[in-house]
Amino acid sequence: MRIAITSDLYYPMTNGVAVFAHNLARGLAKQGHEVMVICPSFNGKQHREKRDGVTTFYLRSIRFPFYPDQINDIPEAKEFMGKTLPRLAYRHGLWITVDPYPTIKKVLNKFHPDVIHNQTAEMVAIAVRRYAKKYNVPLVSTGHAYPDNITSQLKILRPIKRPLDAVLRVYMASFLKHSEYATMPTEMAIDDLVPKKRRHFRVTVEPLSNGVDLSKFSPGKAPERIYRKYHLPKNRPIVLYVGRIDPEKSLSYVVSAFAEVVEKIPDAVLVLVGDGTDRQHLMDLAESLGIRKSVIFPGRIMPPDVMQIYRVAKVFATASETETQGIVLIEAAANGLPLVAVDAGAVRELCQHKKNGILCQPGDVNELGNALVKILKDPELWQKYSEHSLEVAKKHDLNRTLQRFEEIYEEAIVLKGKPKPKKPHWWNQPRA
Repeated sequence: MRIAITSDLYYPMTNGVAVFAHNLARGLAKQGHEVMVICPSFNGKQHREKRDGVTTFYLRSIRFPFYPDQINDIPEAKEFMGKTLPRLAYRHGLWITVDPYPTIKKVLNKFHPDVIHNQTAEMVAIAVRRYAKKYNVPLVSTGHAYPDNITSQLKILRPIKRPLDAVLRVYMASFLKHSEYATMPTEMAIDDLVPKKRRHFRVTVEPLSNGVDLSKFSPGKAPERIYRKYHLPKNRPIVLYVGRIDPEKSLSYVVSAFAEVVEKIPDAVLVLVGDGTDRQHLMDLAESLGIRKSVIFPGRIMPPDVMQIYRVAKVFATASETETQGIVLIEAAANGLPLVAVDAGAVRELCQHKKNGILCQPGDVNELGNALVKILKDPELWQKYSEHSLEVAKKHDLNRTLQRFEEIYEEAIVLKGKPKPKKPHWWNQPRA
């Protein structure tokens, strides 16, 4: 099949949408499909490149300065006369494309996709939906986000956050509704975004895991160079978080809870891998709690090192309430780590209470701290949760996700009234 994957966010941005779209594109290309990705450029200029069998067309773009790009490090807040100035704009802004339809039309007309798979609901998606309708191209859409993923990031929106979230919820759902077939990573995410009377929604919305390449994640010892490179202690219990360090991730609760962990396990260490607008606040919080020396911020870690970083830890912790799934939770589970999380969003499908971890009430610092201490101090419990994490991860193998999306693309093509694509010669061969 000729598959176009379209997204306003793409790798090397460090968020679930970008990582999933990148994994999907490479996986489909590896299976023999002709894959094109269309996304905003990260330097403003329109260009095209081919790597790992995937052709990526980067659209001309501009910076949106009020949102971090999730690629470069967040700059430190500047001071003036001893006062920290508010960061009204970031040195590195998110790249967005304005009026991309003419270019997308030209690119897709030349590519002749059998199906388009859209990942976002922003400018690229608006143009893609218009194109798909005009040229009668089957459209599959995947919803990855909650409104809170946007509104929690921009402090200026706080006074109107509640009504804005309601508007965005309807808007995001509409992009699923105008497709031949739609998916979200979990059943819980669907329940949160899609109207309860789903039979009136006009399109099937299927829960389908984003998936992880399990061949790259497994229990084991991290190499010595990882400890040296990121200045991590050996032979000390490490609580790990990997991901964006932004307000919506609620990491202040994890840091506060870790202060209680240190009281009972003095040699414990908290490692927060990633970068974001909340990093300096969390550093200041750790300082005020007297645990700054026990909290390490190694910054953003990219592959292949990020695959090894899970191996330094004993437990993975998060307090995020806005996950539609959480790829890092799958990666942590695939490394056999027990999980500690809050019972919000769709996390419950990965952190299964008292099976492979402990779910806590959102905002309950004491409960988070007690959960971490309980797992770190009980080797038998740790072993039980570790073994079950591996079982949970097996259900989220990227190969399963790829195979199901191939089937969904075929269903979308048939629903659009187009002939079913012929199977290539490799179709019945064993999958890698």
